[in-house]
Amino acid sequence: MILEEVRPFRCGDVGFKLATEAWELRAYYALRRRIFCDEQRLFEGDDRDDVDQCAVPIVAVARTAGVAEEVAGVVRIWEEEPGEWFGGRLGTDRDHRKNGSIGPGLIRLAVRTACRRGCIRFRATVQERNVKLFERLGWTVTESVQAFGLPHARMQAELSRFTGAVS
Repeated sequence: MILEEVRPFRCGDVGFKLATEAWELRAYYALRRRIFCDEQRLFEGDDRDDVDQCAVPIVAVARTAGVAEEVAGVVRIWEEEPGEWFGGRLGTDRDHRKNGSIGPGLIRLAVRTACRRGCIRFRATVQERNVKLFERLGWTVTESVQAFGLPHARMQAELSRFTGAVS
């Protein structure tokens, strides 16, 4: 008898939404903890900070047969000053990283949501390894910085690339 590892089924059906339900918020914070504390070790214990008090949590929800099963990706956005929006804590669950639509989908919804709320400039501090993804989506690097001991880029979204498709 041959015993092979059974890998869980991962459906490609992913929806993007503001996290509003209790289970989504619990999973949002749990996934952030797994990514930024356990995997990347950027924070010890928990990655929550004062920004979470005003941030809008956004999730990618993996669905099977149209039924939401789990939070597969996360990002948060917040308005720092009137019209000045930021995004942060973008991450995808390890089991869903082969689905290349999760990061871009979260970024698009983040910028579009901010634009609907009066955004005139949207920025983020992005890990260097993710700069190309953001550039493909219409972002530009404004400066190189160190954050959490790692090379990052401060980036700004070209809002016209996102506002034309806002519904």
